[in-house]
Amino acid sequence: MPWSILVALAGIQMVAPGWVQLAFVFAALPPLTGLLFGPWRTAALSVAVVLLLVLPLTRPPHINDPDVAAVTAIAGFSVLVSLVRARYTRELVRVGTVAEAAQRAVLPPVAPRVGAVSCAGLYRAAQVAAQVGGDLYDVREGPHGVRALVADVQGHGLAAVGTVAALLGTFREALLDERELPGVALRLDRRLRIEAGAGGPEPSELFVTAVLLEFPPDEDAVRLTSCGHPPVLLLRDGGVRELAADPAPPLGLGLAELAPRPLTVPLRPGDVLLGYTDGVTESRDASGTFYPLVERVSRWCGAKGGPSPDPQALVDFVWRDMTGFAEAVRDDVALLALRPASEPA
Repeated sequence: MPWSILVALAGIQMVAPGWVQLAFVFAALPPLTGLLFGPWRTAALSVAVVLLLVLPLTRPPHINDPDVAAVTAIAGFSVLVSLVRARYTRELVRVGTVAEAAQRAVLPPVAPRVGAVSCAGLYRAAQVAAQVGGDLYDVREGPHGVRALVADVQGHGLAAVGTVAALLGTFREALLDERELPGVALRLDRRLRIEAGAGGPEPSELFVTAVLLEFPPDEDAVRLTSCGHPPVLLLRDGGVRELAADPAPPLGLGLAELAPRPLTVPLRPGDVLLGYTDGVTESRDASGTFYPLVERVSRWCGAKGGPSPDPQALVDFVWRDMTGFAEAVRDDVALLALRPASEPA
């Protein structure tokens, strides 16, 4: 495109009357090219601009030698700017690639189906340009059934990534060893205390809210254990209700002996469970009103009619509806929708 503009300007300058002054347009082409293209293309166009200003056939009559020198200086500076911009662009692409690899290593995309459970997840970090933050989820199959975790680390952004990685690793080990969900929660709590102690002798304020779900292989039910986390939603027959397990303290506080008691809920074919973090319910509109998750999902399910929605459709709706409702998303957001399949995998 800059070359076509340059050729057009040269043709106009050749046939235009002497009072038509296009030199300022010639001088603007190298900087514009440097903002859009690489240094080699910018240098080639800059040389062409300077040649058009010195050749007798295309030189405007009002252009003198100091003007040509000024345009040459502008062209050289444009090449330098293009070189620096191209270097930083390469660095930005490299950093983005590393960030994406880190996200896939720490928080890989949830599989569409784990064992006999259909899954859909969504994660968005609040920190600009960050792909990993303080919220997490995971779904894994083990010897005691399919187990899922949704958790929220105190704080958000890159500072919480180390805690997220430690929690996910502990969860993936504990689901293989622990026969009961409270045992998994205790393992996570112990890991957090170790993480807090590694920070030095000063008291730590590190804590995590979490909800654990288990789908036993021998019964149509789900077991839930909540440690200070928002309740899981159950979508059934077009309705929505909260599954409030007996509350236990958040993980890592050490204020009391952690002894969460699981809640067992029988499931029917088509039931969908939705776990989420407080980044969803604490999003606000311009008037300061919190996002009414239960109300909006209930209205959506009622409008759809029929059986409960597909997990992926549910996650997509909540994210789309929440971002349309909220003035801005200021916290990490995690959503995990689960639907036990009617037949084993």
